[in-house]
Amino acid sequence: MPNGYWIVRVSVKNAENYPDYLAAARPAFEAFGARFVVRGGRYACMEGQARDRNVVVEFEDFDTAMRCYQSPEYQAARAIRVANADADFLIVEGAA
Repeated sequence: MPNGYWIVRVSVKNAENYPDYLAAARPAFEAFGARFVVRGGRYACMEGQARDRNVVVEFEDFDTAMRCYQSPEYQAARAIRVANADADFLIVEGAA
């Protein structure tokens, strides 16, 4: 079964409070076996529009990635993220 991925592009509006999101999201990441493949770092925007930060999180499968996003733990963290950053957020299934 293919892995599931979160692909998230983020523009942080309030850097002072953004760490609160990361701390709040940690329990969901741990509960659902999230593995960070990309977390910030250097990038080059070759086409289209970029955001300041790019993140790719790997999960066991697509359904696990969805359950993590929909979990009460992540939804509480999401509220903090939404208040402090703009994001494009996709959940995708990996190649078989």
